[in-house]
Amino acid sequence: MERLHPGVYIQEVSGGVQPIEGVSTSTTAFVGRTQKGRLDQPELVTNFTEFQTAYGGFLSDSFVAHAALQYFNNGGKRLYVARVVASAANGRASAASVTVVDRQAPPVIALTAAALSPGSWANATTVEIGDATVDPANQFRLSVRQNNELVEVFDNLSVNPDLSNWVARAINGRSRYIQVTPAEGTNSFAATSTSGSGATTKLDDAAKRSLVIEVNGDGPRTITLAGSLTTGAEIATAITNAVKPLAPLRLPASSAAYTNFAASFQSGTYTLTSGEAGRRSAVRVTSAPAAINAAGLLKLGITNGGSELTGAASLRPAAGEFALSGAAQGRGVASSTSGLDGDVPSEADLVAGLSQLDALTDVNLVAIPGRGSPAIVDAGTSYCAQRGDCFFLGEPGKDDDTAEKAQTFVTSLAVKSSYGAVYFPWIKATDPSGQQATPIAVPPSGYVAGVYARIDANRGVWKAPAGTEANLLGVVGVATQINDAQQDKLNPIGANIIRVFPSSGVVIWGARTLATASNPEYRYIPIRRLAIFLERSIYNGIQWAVFEPNDEDLWASLRLNVGAFMMNLFRSGAFQGNVASQAFFVKCDAETNPQSEIDAGVVNVVIGFAPLRPAEFVVVKISQKAGTTAA
Repeated sequence: MERLHPGVYIQEVSGGVQPIEGVSTSTTAFVGRTQKGRLDQPELVTNFTEFQTAYGGFLSDSFVAHAALQYFNNGGKRLYVARVVASAANGRASAASVTVVDRQAPPVIALTAAALSPGSWANATTVEIGDATVDPANQFRLSVRQNNELVEVFDNLSVNPDLSNWVARAINGRSRYIQVTPAEGTNSFAATSTSGSGATTKLDDAAKRSLVIEVNGDGPRTITLAGSLTTGAEIATAITNAVKPLAPLRLPASSAAYTNFAASFQSGTYTLTSGEAGRRSAVRVTSAPAAINAAGLLKLGITNGGSELTGAASLRPAAGEFALSGAAQGRGVASSTSGLDGDVPSEADLVAGLSQLDALTDVNLVAIPGRGSPAIVDAGTSYCAQRGDCFFLGEPGKDDDTAEKAQTFVTSLAVKSSYGAVYFPWIKATDPSGQQATPIAVPPSGYVAGVYARIDANRGVWKAPAGTEANLLGVVGVATQINDAQQDKLNPIGANIIRVFPSSGVVIWGARTLATASNPEYRYIPIRRLAIFLERSIYNGIQWAVFEPNDEDLWASLRLNVGAFMMNLFRSGAFQGNVASQAFFVKCDAETNPQSEIDAGVVNVVIGFAPLRPAEFVVVKISQKAGTTAA
């Protein structure tokens, strides 16, 4: 700050506090087969209505939609869905599409409208082509119907790729149902601007002989008509002579337009014509400024009562309603292809589908609903362990419906990592599709993910997602009733049981990771998830320290910021201990950062915390108190 005169100067200085914000803990990702949806990138949905719009409804051979419904019903808020289809060449899904011809004679292909994603869902989709609202002679309107319901309207579209309302530019990326591919036009069409009735047939006022004209999108140009203009023919010749010498401004290839340009006068009407090839043909006339307005006198241009017809008018798609699937050839249709769902994805397809989540940095929970197998659980747990920032919710298969089968399933898992957990058994619920009157069996992962989100919001990620408050909503029971003796065999190997208690309903009655025996330090789900939460929050929150001078000032700032974050968690009940020194420590000083580390460009921050372990076994000791003899 420059100081030139005596006085008081105010200067803001940093207090050294860089608050660390906790990351989300319950943003979930489901991987699996859906009715529709993108194949290349998972989409975030925040309620089941959004899920249905993006991914469709319930399928008989997939439980992703069921899991999504129950995730939101049980408290979930943010859900990514990675759609997977079969990769086998002879069983792949395909998209419905219809190719429509244009309005010239004879007609050629105008555009192809294809479903936004593969599947039979789009076989009930139609596109309706009509004239535009603003410029019906040159542009068109495209409406989309799904199951006879109007869902989208795109109006005032053009087949001219030079315009902002080009059909592909206006629809692709905006429609949730279709994408369009316009044909490449190569034919030559004349573009015209025709005067309205009552146009003058002479311009004897030399001050009113200018107008603004635009030929083939080459920008508006002001021309002045020369000579003694006492007849309509003379005026037409003067317009032609004024336009032809113009050099192209924007489109060098359009120079032929000026050579081919001609104005004519017949039967009291002026007609301006340009015959350049393709969609760029256009002749537009507007009024020149103020008193030199010849366009108004000649009635040229839409604003002056005239009409304009572009060369693209004949290239518009034919009018009519066309189904994306099963449209008969002819009557505007060149071809049509039905959408196919393809085969059920294999386990390898689902495992490969996990890679769709690679670019997502805010995913905390991952599940592959309804496809419970050792290979799936191993792959999901390994994926989360490799990332280090998310947790996998696994389940046995539908046929693993006894305690013995569940025990065999868990013991057969090759990956015993703390980044995954298994829940058993499947749930009984009413059929949300309404096709079955009796309850159906659905996988537990969707319910469990919702309960995780609900308890995280109410209690914190350090609270075990189990117990009487971890009750499942939207259930009528469980597929298999498990008693205490059976759970005695399942709990020690890391199988989390969903049980029914008369006083609590259907609840999650286990909170163990798959590392119950292999890594007891992270035996409990809340400890692993709390560690993930701390790691990702601190990682994001201290990015500012990169490239800062590695000295005591930096160490003190790191201790201050990380310590403040840990203190807030301690006050929220995240750690053991009566005082902060018992609950956590943050060390970043000369001891953790010797000169050798400084020379290597490394700053070390050592953080320790005392996690809360769930009271898994509540022991009540009862003894008799011996009576005493009265004095």
